[in-house]
Amino acid sequence: MLTKIRSTLSSLAQNWKMTQKAYPALGFEVAGLFIGAALIVGIPVVIFVNTVTGVLVSIPVGLLAATFWFSRRAMKAAYRQIEGQPGAAAAVIQSLRGGWLCTPAVAVSKNQDMVSRVVGKPGVILVSEGPSSRVTQMLANERKKTARWVPDIPIYEIQVGDEPGQIGLTKLQKQMTKLPRNLRGGEITNVRRRLDAVSQSGGGLPIPKGPMPTSSRSVRRQR
Repeated sequence: MLTKIRSTLSSLAQNWKMTQKAYPALGFEVAGLFIGAALIVGIPVVIFVNTVTGVLVSIPVGLLAATFWFSRRAMKAAYRQIEGQPGAAAAVIQSLRGGWLCTPAVAVSKNQDMVSRVVGKPGVILVSEGPSSRVTQMLANERKKTARWVPDIPIYEIQVGDEPGQIGLTKLQKQMTKLPRNLRGGEITNVRRRLDAVSQSGGGLPIPKGPMPTSSRSVRRQR
């Protein structure tokens, strides 16, 4: 138990340091949220009930508000650290829960543009990283290859980037979860196995190292 507590505190401290580098005023923000939320909730309770109850109610509410804000900041800081690195989109997808099976860099160009393949409840999702002028054809080629092996499975395309028609890295998870649900658990595994049999071997780029945007989970566990 003691080892687990130390590990949790160490992880929280690392997340705090990482986030504070991106947001130097993090301490003031968290403290302000804690005090503000505690006062907003605690004062009416003190007035209409009693002081002890007000304190007991306001402290958890303040902690909840401060933790929520910290988790949001931590997640954004984690995105900033990997944004622009090859494989960043795949790293974000792999942090998703809910049966998403990601195969990074199934197609890679000499410019380090890439397409990663995701199999989930929507079907097959091809996620590109790079300028639209270069990845559009890569996506088309990968779609044709994928459709030959799973012709009856829906295939979606998502371009990650800063150009018109593309989505930013911070919006990728939300975009993925908005897709319709077409497959069940067993079907997802079957599709993944069929596609893995024809995946390109080698040539893939590694997932960027460093904190992944899962910091909010660590923070929520503290809460």
